[in-house]
Amino acid sequence: MSSPARTNQLLHHAELLLAEEGGSDEQVMARRMAFEEAALATLELALDSLLREVTEHTSQTLGGWRAWFEARDVQVAELDRLRELAAAEESWLAVLLTHVESLHADRGASSRRPQKGLIASGQSPALADQLCWCHREFKALLPSLREGSQEW
Repeated sequence: MSSPARTNQLLHHAELLLAEEGGSDEQVMARRMAFEEAALATLELALDSLLREVTEHTSQTLGGWRAWFEARDVQVAELDRLRELAAAEESWLAVLLTHVESLHADRGASSRRPQKGLIASGQSPALADQLCWCHREFKALLPSLREGSQEW
C-alpha cells in the first residue's frame, strides 16, 4: 500500500470510530471511551503516515511524529508547516498532540462524563467532538501538503 493510501485508510478508520454509537447498556460509557481512544490512536498513526508521505523524498527515516518534529536538520516545507501548527496552541494539531500525550500517560485521554441530568460547569468540549474537529482539519490540510510533496 502506498503512503497516501495508508494515510487515507487511517483517516477513514478514525472517522468510522468517531461515528460509532455507544449503545444503551451498562457498558455504554466504557464503549464510548474505547472508541474515543481508538480514534485518537488511529489519528496518531495517520499523522505518522502523513509524515512518512511528505518526507519520503529525503534520505531520512525517522520513527514517529516526535522524531520528525524534533529533527531540525530536516528541512521540508510540509514538515515545517506541520511543526508550526503543532506549536500554535489553538491549532487542531496542537490539540490532537495534547490528547495523544494524554493517551500515552497512565490516566489516558478519555474520561467519564457526568450522567445526564447532572449539572457540570466549565467543562471542555467532549473528546469525541474535539477529535472530529481535528479530523476535519487534518483532511482539509491534506491536499495542500500532498501537492507540495508531489513536486519533489
